Amino acid sequence: MTRNRSDEKKHRKPSGAAVPRADLTEALYRAFFQDWAEHGFAAISLERVAARAGAGKAAIYRRFASRQAFAAAAVSAHSLKIAVAADHGDLESDVLAFLTGLRRVLRHPLIRRILPDLHAEAARSPDMRRLNTQIAEARRAQGTAILDRAIARGELRQSIDMDLALDLIPAALYWRMVVIGRTPTRAQLACEAATIVAGLHRLGSEAGVSDLN
Repeated sequence: MTRNRSDEKKHRKPSGAAVPRADLTEALYRAFFQDWAEHGFAAISLERVAARAGAGKAAIYRRFASRQAFAAAAVSAHSLKIAVAADHGDLESDVLAFLTGLRRVLRHPLIRRILPDLHAEAARSPDMRRLNTQIAEARRAQGTAILDRAIARGELRQSIDMDLALDLIPAALYWRMVVIGRTPTRAQLACEAATIVAGLHRLGSEAGVSDLN
């Protein structure tokens, strides 16, 4: 049976705007991070980014409405994510696993150069503040899962100050690696995890005392 020409037109793929290639988008993300790390966000050149990715500048404009949108998409795609920490059976093991994953992320040379610049830009730009908050919330979600498991096991009181606890877990490692520029050894990381857990227990105890007063 011969297919009607009108039916062929209905099933034919549109020949308008091209579908963005996933491999080119990934290349653009990598080039964007490289340019950001080398020049700072304020001095990113979309021409340089496109050239690094082996594309034309139009490939960027087809995907992203602004430089801030480009940054948000790149960060969301694959830059500062920490794998979901599995349940290791106790709070200290969970904290150590989290710190190990965070250390892996912060050891990346591009990330170590981008993060301080991101914080500086967040102080000047509402758009970059939202991006900075997005990254922080992803990290805090991991910490929340660890604390919830510890509370369920009975290792921490339910009345613990969650915000302060979530600040406590990554603070020392972040300060050492991003601010000072030193990478702790595995032994130092284990010591840090033990110290954090001691602080969390103290924080939980103080919360319990305040509940009784």
